[in-house]
Amino acid sequence: MSDRATYLATMISLSSAAFGVIAALAWNTAISDLIKQFLPAGKGLLPEFLYAVIVTLLGVVVMVNLAKLAEKSGGKSAI
Repeated sequence: MSDRATYLATMISLSSAAFGVIAALAWNTAISDLIKQFLPAGKGLLPEFLYAVIVTLLGVVVMVNLAKLAEKSGGKSAI
């Protein structure tokens, strides 16, 4: 792979990661605001930790399924 191709692949990866972080922050804000509609302020830390656990479990399920899909398609799994 030439230096130019390596540079381009790196820039694509970095740009994808940056836009992924921006999208994740936007979704975090939207979901947090939605949760606030159902759990009023002053309820303590338990609802926030519950939200974090649910989102974490959802993320793990998605990553495991994507890894299985990558393996089935002949690609290399990242996890």
